[in-house]
Amino acid sequence: MKATEVRTLNEAELAEQLDELHDEWRTLRFQEAVGQLTATSRTREIRKTIARIHTIRTERQTEAETRAFLASGQPPAR
Repeated sequence: MKATEVRTLNEAELAEQLDELHDEWRTLRFQEAVGQLTATSRTREIRKTIARIHTIRTERQTEAETRAFLASGQPPAR
């Protein structure tokens, strides 16, 4: 999944996508452990997609905090 496709998803869809990817990744890791894995490149693709989703979620959170700061003039609480 490309970053542009990930950016079109809302938060609920991102969470659902993450759950599906983690489940598939777990299955592939199990297949690798027992020697049944045939699509070795899929593991890398899943990891990269998970990282993309986490990056975009962080970007959205940072953007929201920045907008809140500019609107209120107060720094975000940490």
